[in-house]
Amino acid sequence: MDVQRLSRLPRLQRRIQAAADEMTGGGAETGLQVCVISHGRVAADVVSGVADPRTGAPVAADTLFWSGSTAKGVAATVAHVLAERGELDYDMRVAEVWPEFGSGGKSAVTVRQVLLHTAGVAGLPPGTTADDLRDWDRLCALLARETPWWEPGTRFGYHAKTFGFLIGEIIRRATGRSIGEALRSLVTGPLGIEDEVHFGVPGRLLGRVAWQVQASGPAPVLPEPGSALDRAMPPGVVPDASYANRPDLLTADIPSEGTMTARGVALMYAALLDSDAGLVSASRLASMAAVTFTGFDEVMGFESSWAFGYSPSRPGGAARPGTVFGMAGMNGSFAYADIEAGVAVAVLRNQFPGDFTAAARIDQIVRATQGADR
Repeated sequence: MDVQRLSRLPRLQRRIQAAADEMTGGGAETGLQVCVISHGRVAADVVSGVADPRTGAPVAADTLFWSGSTAKGVAATVAHVLAERGELDYDMRVAEVWPEFGSGGKSAVTVRQVLLHTAGVAGLPPGTTADDLRDWDRLCALLARETPWWEPGTRFGYHAKTFGFLIGEIIRRATGRSIGEALRSLVTGPLGIEDEVHFGVPGRLLGRVAWQVQASGPAPVLPEPGSALDRAMPPGVVPDASYANRPDLLTADIPSEGTMTARGVALMYAALLDSDAGLVSASRLASMAAVTFTGFDEVMGFESSWAFGYSPSRPGGAARPGTVFGMAGMNGSFAYADIEAGVAVAVLRNQFPGDFTAAARIDQIVRATQGADR
């Protein structure tokens, strides 16, 4: 750790850099990337550790990290921006634009229910593999034939893999644009972060993607066969480091997961906080962060809370309802915004299994430094 260099940095940057260097230097993390934007100003943009242990390449500010379900927050954002523009209606029945989807008792499912994970279309056919996720049309055709697990709108269950395909196909049918195209034209392009937040990474940028490392220790525990989580995420699509390193998956639009920089996704959340940025109005922002559900998650099997397409929590602990919205990824990445504090934060890492220790520690530093304790 370069103590003289740290002493010259702004306070928040200095504290986060020291924490990140401690975690990567001590072996708890391989590489870390952190960005904090406070009231529209970049307050910390930290990199630490190794992006690719095979070559020793260090993490850079433009290193792209596979971030799993952190991308669900990006997908939800695309839907809300389209709603703001009048191109998508939350209460539109999905079958109005995707007629095939209306089969099997799904004719009344709405866009709102998809965003809220109450549509009941949480499962994938047994034996679904990672290769199947690359075939958009086939996967969406399978989902269109599914029978909902519950009466749509009456229960909540995390749509672990299906969420991105459902909202992506709704967007494609309603607007004629893929969700990746909508992301670039409406969000990342206007914000100048087109190369930093992706569902499918353009081939020309694959060289910037960090190598995910499978940490030593016990093998990850797969869902119990036949359980709701197993039906939602069959063994063939459960991510690990080898899954996250596959170029064919990295370059495919699989909008329940994605690849990004901490700076890019933090700038997206910061733009949502700023109504002058033109993404969403202040009133829509409030509805996006409002807690819409608290109760039992039929897929995950535990009590949960949910906002309008996002998790309503911070990695460092509970937040006051309606103030925080964001999303965590399976490998321990996290990105979120706090409306009251005016802060957007992203913490990305390149190590499996998922461990939110780094994100929680960074969040605690941000709270203390920004006076954002709740």
